[in-house]
Amino acid sequence: MPTRPGLLDRVEQYAAAAPLADARVVPVGALDVPIGSPAWPYPARPRPGTRTVGADDVRRAVALQDEAGLPAAVEWVVERTPSLAAAARAAGLVVTEFPLLVVDDPVELLLPHGVRLYLVGAEDPLLPWYQELLETAFAPDAEAAGAPDGAGAEDARTAVLRERVATGRTVVMVATEDGRPVAVGAHQPVDVGGREVSEVVGVASSPRRRGRGVGAALASALVAHARDTADLVFLTAGDDDVARTYERVGFAWVGATGVADRPGPR
Repeated sequence: MPTRPGLLDRVEQYAAAAPLADARVVPVGALDVPIGSPAWPYPARPRPGTRTVGADDVRRAVALQDEAGLPAAVEWVVERTPSLAAAARAAGLVVTEFPLLVVDDPVELLLPHGVRLYLVGAEDPLLPWYQELLETAFAPDAEAAGAPDGAGAEDARTAVLRERVATGRTVVMVATEDGRPVAVGAHQPVDVGGREVSEVVGVASSPRRRGRGVGAALASALVAHARDTADLVFLTAGDDDVARTYERVGFAWVGATGVADRPGPR
């Protein structure tokens, strides 16, 4: 496990800085609520260093999100704000905890033979498809549908992603085989007090190609790219099994990310 002091502090500082380019941040009790485009929403979060959050703070934050047409969502580092889970439940939200990992000892993994890796540019016409594959974790219907036809397939969220890729705030990588994507991933660098921190926000691979190490190799490449400029790289894994996959490429488990949202399908 990493022993560098202040790792969770840096993750909190990253989360506080990440929305600033896209949203105005409204303080609501102990929470900060980013108010921006519904096409690229950010969750409410406790201010860095906050230990206690009450249910009334959560209710007021959710009311503000509802008014702005944003999803009701609160996220936090569990070890830093342990009171927030109970407050969110008291406010009627469903709480889930996910593994939080940081890069400790990066491992370079090679892509399988025949698989190629490239960075996606802001003007890539296939960006909407890659975005859908990433966000749906290669859902069978999304993969089978193939690449979108022209600009008509784009929506407001893709327009935001193009701008983020153009400005370097999101880095998208794709692994291809026989001309088709077999894995997609991204990381999002943010300047935090003059030092860069980046979050790996997802690696999705084709169900038909899993078990070959493509996803792990792509994650390794994302880490290598992020570490060219970032002194800390972290991620929130979807579950314990996914966390163990990331441990294979040099991540270490350091805590948990709490997520609170309304009941219903995710």
